[in-house]
Amino acid sequence: MMSLLVFKERLKEFYTKFDIYITPVIKFVYSYLAFWLMNRNIGFMAKLTNPLVPLVLALVCSFLPYSAVSFLAAVFMLAHLWAVSFEVTLVMAVFVLVVALLYYGFHPGDSCLLILTPIFFVLKIPYAIPLIVGLSGGIVSVIPVGCGVFIYYTLLYVKQNAGVLTNEFSADMMQRFSQIVKSLFSNQLMLVLIAAFAAAIVVVFILKNMSFDYSWIIAIVAGTIAQLVVIFIGDITFDVSVPVSELIIGVAVSLILSGIYTFFVFAVDYSRTEYVQFEDDDYYYYVKAVPKLTVSTPDVKVQKINARKLQRPQR
Repeated sequence: MMSLLVFKERLKEFYTKFDIYITPVIKFVYSYLAFWLMNRNIGFMAKLTNPLVPLVLALVCSFLPYSAVSFLAAVFMLAHLWAVSFEVTLVMAVFVLVVALLYYGFHPGDSCLLILTPIFFVLKIPYAIPLIVGLSGGIVSVIPVGCGVFIYYTLLYVKQNAGVLTNEFSADMMQRFSQIVKSLFSNQLMLVLIAAFAAAIVVVFILKNMSFDYSWIIAIVAGTIAQLVVIFIGDITFDVSVPVSELIIGVAVSLILSGIYTFFVFAVDYSRTEYVQFEDDDYYYYVKAVPKLTVSTPDVKVQKINARKLQRPQR
């Protein structure tokens, strides 16, 4: 345990020292992964599938705020959708515009969740998103996570039905538009997962803010149980199926990632908890103080000893 704490402190010192270089690298990896995955899954516009395009865009995004990165990713996505269907592009453009106006005008800090949620779906670990968001954000973060789930299933729908969507003579525009809207919003698996993620975020947020010991660990476990309960209810009620192997592996990896996040953000020593009571003219105060688990990194100094060469006495 002590070695892990030392490793944590060294990482924090390293990040503090080289923050100006590390942050652009993180944004580059985050942006490149988003553009590359879109090219791989919905790469319908040939000009954008050039390997240099995601690379150049990621380099540009390295020096932009996350809200601007989300905007460029949305434009990139709409360009690919435009090559498939005008109707799908219109639906997604209206959706992104409504989200931007109604939510991100007031709470822009969570814009990265619109991209991270589909990425975690592609990586088969989407259940980590509500756990980590519940620990780090607030209940209002349910909105961007739910929107991210909708974006993922919209892109999945386009990928699976690209042949039908590109056939302009299959039906007139209004029929195709109504069919697309009906198909998207009647996806019961998507609705069940949105409900599961929302329930997990609320449960985790409420429990981790309580004062009992190990509240963050209990919140992670309870949030995972909440997700599974909602998914099982959806399976019974709406007959939606989630592959059991993917569910088990995804939940296990999500628990590990959430535990790692807790270790780096909220490592405390409950054995040294102290309770303080005091008062002023208006209130009595009962304070619970839990010390953080911190250690000072060992300062290792290496001293070189140069042996002097023995000189022979001159005759």
